[in-house]
Amino acid sequence: MVKKKGVLCYDRESGRYDIYFGNGSYYGGLHCGDCFDVEMDGDWVPVRIEMDDDWYLVGVPKIRLDGLTVRADWYE
Repeated sequence: MVKKKGVLCYDRESGRYDIYFGNGSYYGGLHCGDCFDVEMDGDWVPVRIEMDDDWYLVGVPKIRLDGLTVRADWYE
């Protein structure tokens, strides 16, 4: 398992966020409770994604999710 870097993006078809890794590869859709790291001011902050009225990250102040640089566990 490795930490793979990508960008958060919203998938309108599934109604979920996903992580785009480039070259057409995606994480496969995030679910409530999924954990990963988000890059903030050059540091990696561990977060968990959740849903209430909208998607949000536990562990950071309320921020816009689209386009955030993230890294997640990836099994090669």
